[in-house]
Amino acid sequence: MFCSRTRYLGDVSTVWGKDDNSCKAFRLGFISLLTFGKSAMTCRQIVARAAWVGVFLAVACHAFSQATENEKPVPILSGSFGAFSFVTGGQNVIDTQINPVLLVPIGDRWLIESRAEFEGEFQRPPGGGPYGGPVDKHVDYAQVDYIANSYVTVTAGRFLTPFGIFNERLYPVWIRFLQPDPLILPIRTAPSDGVMFRGGFPVSEQANMNYALYVSATSVGIDSVDSERHVGGRMGFFLPGPRVEVGGSWQKTLQDDRRNAFGFHMGWQPAGVPLSVRAEYAHSFEGSGYWVESAYRLSQLQRWHRVMRHTEVVARTQQFFVGAIGADAEDALGLPAANTREADFGVNYFFHDGLKGIASYGRQFSPAGNFNQWSFGLAYRFLIPLGRVSGPREAQ
Repeated sequence: MFCSRTRYLGDVSTVWGKDDNSCKAFRLGFISLLTFGKSAMTCRQIVARAAWVGVFLAVACHAFSQATENEKPVPILSGSFGAFSFVTGGQNVIDTQINPVLLVPIGDRWLIESRAEFEGEFQRPPGGGPYGGPVDKHVDYAQVDYIANSYVTVTAGRFLTPFGIFNERLYPVWIRFLQPDPLILPIRTAPSDGVMFRGGFPVSEQANMNYALYVSATSVGIDSVDSERHVGGRMGFFLPGPRVEVGGSWQKTLQDDRRNAFGFHMGWQPAGVPLSVRAEYAHSFEGSGYWVESAYRLSQLQRWHRVMRHTEVVARTQQFFVGAIGADAEDALGLPAANTREADFGVNYFFHDGLKGIASYGRQFSPAGNFNQWSFGLAYRFLIPLGRVSGPREAQ
């Protein structure tokens, strides 16, 4: 019922019928969860690959079956947990992180949503001894959304900067194909504190358009919620026939050197084949580069089908070119200090609906030195309704 109403699950808003009160009751939480994993998917692929949306649909569809006109949405606590071992150039780092997400719908048009990140990176000292290291705590976003109509949602507060697609759609450990970040991820993706307008609409039967426009203020003086002054936007077009999305991003810094940055992105999921291909390019004063990655689910293999249908093989190639800010500044931003090329290959195994194991190998090449990168670990996602959806008798 629910899935048949969605043509493009992304920034394009769903048109809801006037009499469909059950769908209306949960649309705020659903739209919020799409913030993490927006892409051109069928509902079956969303349930399988985008954990945030998949779990929410399971809860929502159960609620819809008992919904009444007086039913109200409930807050939801969701998020992910990851424990990984990263071996880079022979040095091992144990990375443990939890990313709780709180969704609080208010009425039919308002939603409060927030995500925090608690991450510990533990490493053995050079002289030996137990693992130890810092634990980083910060707020990724804390925002208020107002759904003005089917085409516009207004957001105020701290939000993920919609530059490219990885930062908003693919960052959570459960959703991403490979756990190591793309080299260009730090380019223009620091969180924004300000106002954003986003939405989408069909431009024809063959294409839907999605957009995001935003402005960010300066830092408010709190370390965990720092930001910069900038303005920018992103626009994309999704073609339902070939199942392709293409788009571009732009951002202008309104402080210091007032530089421009731009980028391009694409995604493709061919019908009938469990394949996903996506790519990003970014160019800024800090540097430029690209990444291209693909993932193929081995569900079509008949040999050892019970195991292969849970197995996904992935690959990514990427390159980064340093900018004009110098090696120390690049390193401070989390960017490579020299021109870098990298190739990664990995395997994901889905033990069940909320737990997957990951393993990957990569090789990085740069004038600073060539080295191997290994990663192993587990990613888990959860969703807990913080309330009770009333049934027909209780609603009366």
